[in-house]
Order: sequence, then structure tokens, then C-alpha cells
Amino acid sequence: MNTVKENKKRVIAILGSTGSIGTQALEVYNEHKDFFELELITANSNSDLLIQQAKKYLPSAVIIGDIKKYNEVKNALSSLPIKVFAGNEAIIQCMQNDNIEIVLTAMVGYAGLAPTIAAINSGKHIALANKETLVVAGDIVTKLAKEKGVNIYPVDSEHSAIFQCLAGEWNNKIEKIILTASGGPFRGKTISDLKKITKAQALKHPNWNMGAKITIDSATLMNKGLEVIEAKWLFNLSSEQIDVIVHPQSIIHSIVQFHDGSMKAQLGLPDMKLPIQYALGFPDRLKSVFPRFNFTQYPSFTFEQPDKTTFRSLALAYHALEKGGNMACILNAANEIAVANFLNDKISFLNMTDLVETCMLKLPFIASPSMEDYVQTDEETRRVAGDLIKSV
Repeated sequence: MNTVKENKKRVIAILGSTGSIGTQALEVYNEHKDFFELELITANSNSDLLIQQAKKYLPSAVIIGDIKKYNEVKNALSSLPIKVFAGNEAIIQCMQNDNIEIVLTAMVGYAGLAPTIAAINSGKHIALANKETLVVAGDIVTKLAKEKGVNIYPVDSEHSAIFQCLAGEWNNKIEKIILTASGGPFRGKTISDLKKITKAQALKHPNWNMGAKITIDSATLMNKGLEVIEAKWLFNLSSEQIDVIVHPQSIIHSIVQFHDGSMKAQLGLPDMKLPIQYALGFPDRLKSVFPRFNFTQYPSFTFEQPDKTTFRSLALAYHALEKGGNMACILNAANEIAVANFLNDKISFLNMTDLVETCMLKLPFIASPSMEDYVQTDEETRRVAGDLIKSV
């Protein structure tokens, strides 16, 4: 993408503006109104926050996913020149808006897949914060993006770090990448310890402020597993080229090792606004007011191998990646059901991984799935996972 000219703002849409990534993206927009123009924001059901955001940031349009809340949003914004739509189909339709140049996909989970595909089909560049899009259908999404000449800019801090390390290195061969992980709130715990974990404990991440779903995924290391699969599609790598290392300080966000043995890393304080801003502004590095990292405040960095025996979700993700086909789709759907039921106090912390593994064993494997196969796999996995929970 060419650098934005002095008098031309980059027009953006934020899908999932009321979530953790979406709210921070709006902060980035607010700091750079001379660079960005806000066309669209969407929310699933948080109408109160969507209304507040619309009044503050004045996008051209808003969409509330929950159709029952359309009148509430419409009436609240009736005095403003903001178009109001409702329903998930409206999000897909709005991706055809010719004004939009780049779409930040920050919707949670599988729900982000269809709008991302719609945006790519309409030639929009993607700032990808919805890793499940590539986990579920990475082969189809990346192929489509290539056909449409669309760039996918990663927003996950780890993948943004890799992307930043590769700037100027596009023609140099990658030997491997190393995704760093904080280890989550239960680093060093045993399986026996994890039997007693509560929801409140799992929602306390030591370094990052994130939404509930990704915070629980980080506690089980499933989030890192999903990132491994995402990295495969973003950077065209094999599973053998993707390592994970636990780095509790969360300052080194990830590392690239080239085939000459040299390594490049991207460092910074754990703040998602930086990778959001980098993705939306690429190739420009926009000036920021974010706090700066100070080496004297971090006199040492430590590293350790992840415990794939205690935190089996990471091992399951590697298995899904190596198996290919629709296995990662099964993994993701089962995990979304598992996390939702853990947050609703219906299953235990360890039961989440058990549920995912059982679904991966029970659901039919498809080696070369179509988009329809992915949709059916997602639906069937959710049904099986729900039945398994009911039978416990």
C-alpha cells in the first residue's frame, strides 16, 4: 500500500469497536485524526458503548449486530449524521463501501470470518486482530487475499513483531520464527494446581489487559496455539519453523531467525495500541505518545520452554496444524464452546482442554475442505461440544 498523501486520509472501518482491541483502536484514531478518517464501527450487542463511541468519534455509520437493539441505537443517534444498521448481514454488505480502504477485524472468534472474507472480496486491506479467521480457513483466506491483491497486516503483538522484523527482509529466507508467551497467570503450576483454578483467577493476566475470551485462552496457552496456526498462514511457514518460548516479562514480542543464523526481535512495553497503529498506518510509523520502554527498569530477561504436558492446548494446536484439513476448525469451535462454558461456570478449567481433545477425536476429518465444509465443521463441532457438556 502506498504511503498516504498529505491531503488524503486513510479511511478505516473497525469491526468490533466495543471490545478490547476496538476500544484501543479508537484511541489510536483519536490521536491521528489528521491521518485517518473513521467510516464505520460495529458491535455485537454492547449498544450502550457503541452509542457512546458514535457520539464521541462521529463515524459515518454504525452497525449493531443484535437486531433487537437497532431502535435503541437509532433513536440515540437520531440527531447526528450517522447511518445506523443492524444485523450481521449488514456488516457484510457494508464491506462493499467504496470509501473504506482498510478494515480492522477485531470481532471475537469465528464470527469474524465471514466479514473478513467479504472485505477481502471487496478489495479492502485487512488489519487482522481476529486470529480465528486464519485458524479456521487460512488456506482459503490467504489464497483469496492474493487473488484480490489485498494485504493482511497482523495486529496480534507477536505477529506484528514478526512483520516488523521482516520489513526490508522480504527476500531473505526465514529459518524459523519464535513466538514469545508470557506463560499466563499459571506459569509453573502443576496439573494438580490447575484442578482448583477459578474463573476469577484465570481472568487475571499478569501483563496484558484483554477481553475475557483471549484472557482465558492465554491462561490455557490455547491463545499461543492459535497464534502458531495463524503464523503458518501469515508467513507461509511449516510447523517445524514455528517455535514458542516463554518470556514472562513480555518485552520481546517475538523473534525472526534468518538462514544465516542472525536474529531480529521487536521490543516494547506490553501495549496493544502500538501494533494496532502499525497495522493501520503501514508503511508509515506514526508518532505516538505511548510510554517508552526503559532497559534499566528491566535489568534481566528470562526465557523457558512452555510446559506442553500441563498446558496441553498448545500441543493440541500443533497437532491441528500438522494434521491440516479441517482439524484447526474443529479445535477452534470446540475451544470457543469450552471457554464460553467455563466463563458460565459449567465446566472446570481443565475440562476445557479435555473437551477440545475429545472433539478433535470424534469429529470427521476432511483433508481438503471447501468453505462449505468449514461452515459445516464449525456447526457440527459446536453441537457435539454442547452435547458433551450436557452429558457430564
